[in-house]
Amino acid sequence: MQSLYSIEQTQSDNLGKEEKFLLFSIDQMYELFLINIQLLVEIRKQATDFLEKSQKKYLATSEEKNPNTKFINNEVLLLLEKNIELKTELEKKKMNCWELDDEYVAILWKEIKESDIYKTYMSTKLTSFKEDKDFVLDIFKEIVAPNDKLYEYIEDKKLTWVDDLPLVNTSIIKMLRKIKASHDEHMVLPKLYKDVDDKKFAIDIFRKTTLNGAEFAKEIDGKTPNWDQDRIAELDKAIIKMAICEFVKFPSIPVKVTINEYLEIAKEYSTPKSSIFINGILDKISKEYKENGKLNKVGRGLM
Repeated sequence: MQSLYSIEQTQSDNLGKEEKFLLFSIDQMYELFLINIQLLVEIRKQATDFLEKSQKKYLATSEEKNPNTKFINNEVLLLLEKNIELKTELEKKKMNCWELDDEYVAILWKEIKESDIYKTYMSTKLTSFKEDKDFVLDIFKEIVAPNDKLYEYIEDKKLTWVDDLPLVNTSIIKMLRKIKASHDEHMVLPKLYKDVDDKKFAIDIFRKTTLNGAEFAKEIDGKTPNWDQDRIAELDKAIIKMAICEFVKFPSIPVKVTINEYLEIAKEYSTPKSSIFINGILDKISKEYKENGKLNKVGRGLM
């Protein structure tokens, strides 16, 4: 959607260049996924450093000399730290942002240390893999993911990352839930694309919407009696064109799924009334296509 909007704004006719940038932007999303996992590892390192410095104090208390090491020995955090694939990907992409911007790691470690979640977890020295995993999930969901300072940092680092953050955080939570005690340093991380078809869909929806944009724009005419084409927001046009493209160019996607998906996108990115406006247009077009036999859908229940 953003790439289609960009093409319209710049009047670019270099499809290859725009497609390359689209795939680059998707790759950037995976980098955000990697550094957010790395962040958990760096928080554990920060905690380890804190304990070591506390033990070396000249007037260290008995608690500082014999600290509770439950957090730094958390099995899930240690699994992430030892993960070979994570290390390889970070080295390959030369991603060392938390070494350069370690103040954000310190901010999050401080918030975790002062939280009730941490205090409850550290109230005993005994633990289990399940407790370790539940704790990591809780601090990620309640402290790391919603942190305002981290949000600002990510926004400043790469502007497109802010849009990717909710999806990335959800993916990390799913990954953490699937971690098992039997996993080792060879645990496989989630991939950017589910399979070859997943990547192909991203390219196809972009290409087909772009190449058929003028034809799809004509379909909007007459469906908006109180609106001229020029008065429809460009972002709304991009959303409508993509939905029309799915109606006629993607036989396996049900009409209802298409409409629901693009209404959600409209609610997130466009004006408050856009979803109602877009729903009306897509409903009219889908019904017209069905009557005229233009809905090329295969499988039961896809109409």
